[in-house]
This record gives sequence, C-alpha cells and structure tokens, in this order.
Amino acid sequence: MPLPSELLALRCGENFALHERYLNAQMVRVLRAIGYDRRYVKARGPYLVDEDGNEYLDLLSGFGVFALGRNHPRVVAALQDVLAHDLPDLVQLDVSPLSGLLAERIVNLSPPGLDRVFFCNSGAEAVEAAIKFGRYATRRETIVYCEHGFHGLTTGALSLNGERIFRDGFEPLLPKCASVPFDDLGALDQALRRRDVAAFIVEPIQGKGVNVPGDTYLLEAARVCAKYGTLFVADEIQTGLGRTGKFWAVDHWGVAPDMILMAKSLSGGFIPVGAVAMRKHVMDAVFDRMDRAVVHGSTFSKNNMAMAAGLAALEVIEAERLVDNAALRGEQLVASLRALIGTHEFLKEVRGKGLMIGLEFGAPQSLSLRAAWNLLEAATKGLFCQMIAIPLFRDHRILTQVAGHGINVIKLLPPLVIDEQDVNWIVSAMSAVIADCHRIPGAVWDLGKTLAGHALKARTG
Repeated sequence: MPLPSELLALRCGENFALHERYLNAQMVRVLRAIGYDRRYVKARGPYLVDEDGNEYLDLLSGFGVFALGRNHPRVVAALQDVLAHDLPDLVQLDVSPLSGLLAERIVNLSPPGLDRVFFCNSGAEAVEAAIKFGRYATRRETIVYCEHGFHGLTTGALSLNGERIFRDGFEPLLPKCASVPFDDLGALDQALRRRDVAAFIVEPIQGKGVNVPGDTYLLEAARVCAKYGTLFVADEIQTGLGRTGKFWAVDHWGVAPDMILMAKSLSGGFIPVGAVAMRKHVMDAVFDRMDRAVVHGSTFSKNNMAMAAGLAALEVIEAERLVDNAALRGEQLVASLRALIGTHEFLKEVRGKGLMIGLEFGAPQSLSLRAAWNLLEAATKGLFCQMIAIPLFRDHRILTQVAGHGINVIKLLPPLVIDEQDVNWIVSAMSAVIADCHRIPGAVWDLGKTLAGHALKARTG
C-alpha cells in the first residue's frame, strides 16, 4: 500500500469530493458557500499554506488544539522517539511509566490539592469521567452546569450543553442535570442548597461567546460548593495550559477546584489526549477496592504516543514561555482592538484574557446602518459576524470563527506562539474589515445580502 504522502500525491485535489461522497456532505456545502474551500498542503506554527503558496494566519487553532502551533518539532521528535524504540504499549494488565510521568507533571502544575490524574482520549471523555466520578464520590445524582456552556457532544457531556442547537433531536439526555445562569452566584446557591448536587461543572471563561465572569464569581462559587458538599469542577479543556495568560484560567482568581478537566492543547496537536486532575478522596471513592480497579477507563487512554505528546507539549509551554507570551500578545491585541470601538459603530466590546478574545458587535446608531443591521438580524440572528469572518479569510487570509450560534461575537483563539508581527496583521485586517462594514452600499453589504438570502431560503426550504 502507498505511504500517506504517496496517497496524498496520487489523489491530490479529491478531498472535497471524497467528503461529499463518504463523510459529511453538508460540511462541504458550508465551506463552499462561504468560500472556505481551500486545499491546504503545509502547516507550521500559526500558519497554514494552500496549494497556491498563500499563507494564512490560523486564529481557530483547531478549536484550541494547536496552542503550540502546528507540527512543533519538539513534539514530532518525541513521537518519533517512541516509534523508534519498540516500546511495550497498552499491555492493560500493567502500569506504564510514561503515564505516571505525565501524571506527576500535571499534578506539579495544578492548584494545591489536585494530586490524582485520570487519563482519557478527549475533552468530552474528561467530562463524562467527571460526571461519573462526581456522582459516585458524593452519592448524589444531580449535575449543575451554566447556561450557554459547552462541554462536549457525547451523551453525558451533551446533557450539560447550554445551547439548544446541539441538543435538539438528541433528547432525552441524562436525567438530573440542571442549568443556572453564568456569573450568577445567587442562582447557584439556590440550585445547591437542597444538598443533592454532586458537582457544579463550569468553564472559567465560556467558550461560546467568550463570556468572562466577574472578579469574585468563581472564588465564591467554589465556597458555595464547599458549603453544600458539591464538587467544584473547572472545565479547562479550552482555557487551560496557558491559553488565558495563566497556566490555568482559575489561577486568575485564585481558585482551587476539586477537579480540573483538560484536553485539546495537551495533545500538542497530534495524538488525542485528555485528563482529569482531581483530589485524592474523589479518586479513592471510585476505585475503593481491588475488584473496582477497572470500573472506569478508556482503552487507548494511556498509550505511549499520547503520553509522550503530553510530556513534550508541557515541556514546550514551559521552555518557550508560552504562558507569558499569551499574556503579552493578548494584552496587545485587546488594547489595539478596543481602540477601534470609538470609531466603529458596530463594534461594541472587546473582552477576554490572554489569547482567548471575543469581539462583540451590535446595532449602530446611524439610521442607515441600523436598517441594514436589522435586515440581517431578521434573516438570521448573528449573521453580521459572517460579514466579518468571511472577508477576513478571503481578503486578509485570517482564519477565525463566530463564537456561537445566534450571537454577534467573533472569537480569536490563536496559537500561543504568535508574535508582534502577527498581532499587527490581526489588528490591521480587523480594522479594515470593520471599516468596510460601515460603507453602504459596498462589497461587504453585497455579501450580507447574499448571506441573508441563503438564510431565508434555508428557513423556508
């Protein structure tokens, strides 16, 4: 059989046709409709390169996976080393040294009291583990989560999803799951006071919308959880490992959770790996007897490739001071983008921490601009942000995303390796695209009419 590189050369240009025939044809339709149907042939650091040699700045980062950038040589070397040494792997009736070493490293980097680690393959699996461990350790059933939260798409994780679009058609989901508003301490206290809640699972900064809590919310939420005997679980699958300018997002507020969930960038962008760091009493409650040593697990979770990737990723984050770089570049980006608010009516707020940034757009004051805005909102709420994201990609070769369904927030989630030149690229491009949105008539509003037409057709068809 040909090697992968030979197959790619042999079947060059067939990627969209293959997906249309054998995978998700609707995804192909979406990419073609918005002009994202590029064929990338190389990737390095924060950049993607297409078949014509055009370089793109990736502010999507595989939904946060590529914190180190793509194809980091240190992680590549670690994986090659594992493959070269014929190591025993997944013996199952054994314990592997690499998983022990990665667990040790994670514990040393975690808030005080988190001294046990469970490995899995993904963020969703980490959430599933937290649900099971929380229920078993407390002997309670209810799990509380926040409105507009996102914790994954497997059945248990989906039960904690605060967005209806992901849940519709897949219900009924897990029983005994209840939502509260994000950043509302009174609502959380009310939900926990019956003392029947096993765990409160919360993103320190919500990914859908880049919603940042008030200065006291998370610390007080942890105290409320402790008061009622509920485990406080920080979902740091996207916010962790330096993304927000601290190693863990909870470090901004001095919070020590009962569990921290991690995945995405722990993989270095290669081998899926997730983990749950937890307090010893939680782990000991679940695995409390020898006959319960295998009551929860995941077949591939501690494989040598995943563990080596995790160790290498943590080494790169420390050696290249990526947490500090995330804080520095994030401050530069937020300050420069906030400076645009006064001169651009549509831009209402720039928020976030480190390199997790949201730009929120809203109705302008000018009557002509407001009429155009209302037209888009009537077609589909949140459509305006596509008028930002599509020209950013088409005209400025910047890949980014809308921060959620039905909201007008653009999300920036760049690799933590971006430099000052990349920051200037982002600010210059964003300024130009937002300025274009204030020109009616114009090319951007021609795009807006096309998008509105597609949205209305989809709704009625």
